Amino acid sequence: MSRPAYIARKQELPLKGDSTSLFLQVIIAIAVFIFAITLSGVLAINSILENWHQSILGSITVQIMPVNDVNQEKATAETLAYQEKAIDFLKGVEGVVRVSALDDEQLKSLVQPWLGDGVNIENLPMPRIIDVKLEKNADIDFVKLSKDLAEASPQASLDNHKLWLNKLIKFADGLKMNAMTILLLVVGISAGAIFYTTQMSLGLHRYIIEILHIMGAKDTYIAQQYAHRMAFLGLLGGTIGILLAIPMIFFIGSLATQIEGGIISDANLGIGDWMVILMLPLFATGISMWTAYYTVKRTLQKML
Repeated sequence: MSRPAYIARKQELPLKGDSTSLFLQVIIAIAVFIFAITLSGVLAINSILENWHQSILGSITVQIMPVNDVNQEKATAETLAYQEKAIDFLKGVEGVVRVSALDDEQLKSLVQPWLGDGVNIENLPMPRIIDVKLEKNADIDFVKLSKDLAEASPQASLDNHKLWLNKLIKFADGLKMNAMTILLLVVGISAGAIFYTTQMSLGLHRYIIEILHIMGAKDTYIAQQYAHRMAFLGLLGGTIGILLAIPMIFFIGSLATQIEGGIISDANLGIGDWMVILMLPLFATGISMWTAYYTVKRTLQKML
């Protein structure tokens, strides 16, 4: 038994020569480009937050204020003595893994970007900095620790980074919310463009579709032809968009690495992040295919 002619042929609708194809490819390419850039930003923010949690929340900083004295050598000696008292006290605190004081060169490199090259740092009363590493999930009462530290070394003050870190985390979460809003808008605009172009194409090929119905074609069959065509356009446009986005992502990343201070420069994309980004053309294909399919099904039910 031979199959009907409309089934034997692979493509009865002249969709390849449709005037909306180029428009849709451009829209999808732009959408995937914007989506990839924004998504890379969201993933980079996640990596920054992860680095902060690992490197900052697992440590505290102790500052030894310099002693004021006309005799600079005597003041420096007293400041170093207070530093040694603080180190001895911190080594005995439960939950502390390592206690290390920054040397003169480290202190100079730390303040040099703020003071400039023309300032002689050696003549300034420099505070001493002690870096304290903590055990993972260490249960420490920082209020009590600060009081005990002040008793052991009166010139010492404690900073556990939580106050300003919480502000940075709130700021980063705000950026992520804005980025997610942009992603939703991009998906919505892309789906709307596919819906619009599909309806235009249905209007252009109305008479051909009516003939196919007379020959026995079902709405599902016509919707599948549109879905296959839109899937191809989505894959093509998505591939172009991702190829344009990858160099831009590397360019933005190179700019971030030039920022001193380690806040933004800590951002990095792992293998898993890149896999998600490179899957965007397939995501665009799926959106294009399913939007076109359901658009055709719904429109034909009203049209015919």
